[in-house]
Amino acid sequence: MTVTLTDQDKATLRNAAYGAVSLMAAADRAPHKASTNGTIALSSATGLVGHVLTAKSRDIQLKGKTVADLADQVLPTLTAAMTLLREQDPAEADNFRATIQVAIESAAGAEPSPTSAEMARKITSALDAA
Repeated sequence: MTVTLTDQDKATLRNAAYGAVSLMAAADRAPHKASTNGTIALSSATGLVGHVLTAKSRDIQLKGKTVADLADQVLPTLTAAMTLLREQDPAEADNFRATIQVAIESAAGAEPSPTSAEMARKITSALDAA
């Protein structure tokens, strides 16, 4: 199956993925480490998702002064990304979901704090809402 993503579709995927990592970093005791580990996981993605997430672009627009502001932007974008991938290629939707799961687990570390665990739950819920 050939998947054709528009530039806007690709931006949605990147904003969702990097937004999820940003949310995890915001909820962690060591945000720099969480961000680094989550980003490494995203850059290790394969398939169409891997190509989209590792492409050089300037379309990642994560804005907000609070974690709540960021969550208001990112969580619906995660659901939108899953919806658009499910419509075009369910296997790539599964790949995206698995990639995000690995990224949030990497960001949370071996012993996630209660806030990191709760943020991971919210991210997973947004992925499953599609």
